[in-house]
Amino acid sequence: GASWGLWPHSNAWLSQHLWEHYLYSGDKAILKEYYPIMKGAATYFVDALQKEPEHGWLIVSPSISPEHEYIDGKNQVSVTAGATMDNQLVFGLFTDVIKAAAELHVDKDFTDSLVNYQSQLPPMQIGKHGQLQEWLEDFDRTDDHHRHVSHLYGLFPGNQISPFRQPQLFAAVKRSLEYRGDVSTGWSMAWKINLWARLLDGNHAYKLIKDQIKPVTGGSGGTYPNLFDAHPPFQIDGNFGCTSGIAEMLLQSHDGAIYLLPALPDDWKDGSVSGLMARGGFKIDMTWAGHKIVKLVIHSSLGGNCRLRLNQQMTNKLLAAANGSNKNRFYQVMDLKTPIVKPGSESIAPSLPKTWVYDMPTAPGKTYIIE
Repeated sequence: GASWGLWPHSNAWLSQHLWEHYLYSGDKAILKEYYPIMKGAATYFVDALQKEPEHGWLIVSPSISPEHEYIDGKNQVSVTAGATMDNQLVFGLFTDVIKAAAELHVDKDFTDSLVNYQSQLPPMQIGKHGQLQEWLEDFDRTDDHHRHVSHLYGLFPGNQISPFRQPQLFAAVKRSLEYRGDVSTGWSMAWKINLWARLLDGNHAYKLIKDQIKPVTGGSGGTYPNLFDAHPPFQIDGNFGCTSGIAEMLLQSHDGAIYLLPALPDDWKDGSVSGLMARGGFKIDMTWAGHKIVKLVIHSSLGGNCRLRLNQQMTNKLLAAANGSNKNRFYQVMDLKTPIVKPGSESIAPSLPKTWVYDMPTAPGKTYIIE
């Protein structure tokens, strides 16, 4: 079917995993081995992008926002041009290939051309309801409760929308997610757990965890008695996605720093976790009480600057107040275009927690304890 089968753009998403593996492991041998796949995906889009007539943007066409459609008059339309998810995918792919080529010291001419193409991609757009638009046109509806939230890829699993660097887009993603609602299939609930964690709302993420593990005997929207994700007959992304969401509630490292306990729900007042991995080869163990970290153990396999973002102030001789951009090359952030805000759009200012950001130099193979 056109609404779900026409999607030759998964190559960009799959390529992100190759780059993410390098960001966590620092393994240049594997990056060198698989870089040609990333380059091939980028080459495909260089060939496939089409010029949009009104603004001159380069867009994916034909395009879909997977399994969803908009209403054009009396018709439901799925095949479109320049769906937001595809724009985000291509922007992310070009960014990753440019960075990967720089790490490997190859393909300067090719990546210079990608910079040019990337500059012509559409910016993200905030529609009349204050939402992140799913399509090039402002077709979103506030009564749309579709299980797919594909246009929110830029927040998760992408790393293009930051609460601290793009607060407008951050607020627009939240508005879109509020319109879609919580009720959904099991795998969609898992994705929403991750999205609410990235939105720094631990209570909402936890509410969805409880919704997802609620036993169901038929249909979808929870967990079967055998613990399979309930989306007939079964989809593993619901199970794996839920555990991903729990990890995102406890640690995030996609936004220029290691953010500890970014979305801790009220019910998780005291606790501990060990072995959580962050970009740059850092492994984190931590214990908290009264929602505050009381012990932090950082294992550094690659060395380099360890930048921490915390919801609490810390005084420790190992930590210095962060200044400027993170010098650790595994923590570069994306430089996005300014979003287009449609006339009449509802203005929404995000409510963000107060945070403190610290830097700590580390050496390869060393462990650091902060109490």
